[in-house]
Amino acid sequence: MSSNKRYNAIMHASDPVIKVKNVKLLLAGQWIHRGINLEVQHGEIIGIVGGSGSGKSTLLREILALLTPTSGEIEVFGKNLSKLSASELLKIQCRWGVLFQQSALFTSLNVIENISFPLQEHTKLDKMTIKELALIKLLAVGLPMDSATKYPSELSGGMLKRAALARALILDPELLLLDEPTAGLDPQGAEEFDALVLNLRNILGLTIVMVTHDLDTLWQITDKVAFLSAGCVLEFAPMKLLTQSKQAAIVAYFQGPRGRMTQHLYEGDHGI
Repeated sequence: MSSNKRYNAIMHASDPVIKVKNVKLLLAGQWIHRGINLEVQHGEIIGIVGGSGSGKSTLLREILALLTPTSGEIEVFGKNLSKLSASELLKIQCRWGVLFQQSALFTSLNVIENISFPLQEHTKLDKMTIKELALIKLLAVGLPMDSATKYPSELSGGMLKRAALARALILDPELLLLDEPTAGLDPQGAEEFDALVLNLRNILGLTIVMVTHDLDTLWQITDKVAFLSAGCVLEFAPMKLLTQSKQAAIVAYFQGPRGRMTQHLYEGDHGI
C-alpha cells in the first residue's frame, strides 16, 4: 500500500468504507431491493447471505457500480457512486479488488500475465517491475512459483481461486469484494482459503465483503453477517447473534440439520 493510501486509511478509519442507504432496485418489473441499508467499517469482514433470489450478488454488483440502483445511494470511501464522473469512478475502482465466483481469468493468458494485467492497464510501471510485483502477489496467496507460466485450464479449482485473488490484490486495494469465494472447493481447500483471506485481512488491513453460502466461512472469519430477505437487510449481526434470531426466514436458513451441526461446532469459538 502506498503512503497516501495508508494515510487515508488512518485518517478515515472511523468512517464507513461502504454505506448503502435505502437502496431500491427494480429489474424487469420486479423489485429486487426494497430498501437496503448497510454500513461496512474499516477492517471488517462482512458476509452477505440469504435465500436464492434475495439479491445478494445483485447488491455486490451495485456496490461495484456495475448496476445503478433505482433509488437510494451507495457510498464507497465516502463518495456517492452515482455522482462520480467516469474518471472519478475509475480512481475509486482502483482502490478495490474483486474476486468473481468463476474466477474470470483470461483463458489466453498464463497466471502471471493474468495477475499483471491490472498493473499494465492502470500504471506506467516497466515490465520488469510489473512481473516482480505479480510474483510477490503469486507467492502471497500461496501459489508455487512454477504455477506462474501455467494457463487457467491447467489449474485446479483452488489454484484458480488463488490466482484470481492475487490479481484482485495486485493494485494494493483497501477493499476486497468476494463472490462465493469457496464455491466448488473441497472442505480442506475451502478451509485453507478462509485462513488465507483472514490472514490477508490481518496483514494488509483490508476491509472485506463477501457473498457466501458457506456456513464454515460465515462462522470462522466474518465479523458480522447481513441477512437479506424480502428486499431488505433483515438483520446485521455476528453469527452467534444472527443464529439466535427469531425471524422466520433466518430460522429456516440456519436451523436445518447442517446449520445446527455447524453452529454446534463453532459456537463460542469465533475465528480460525
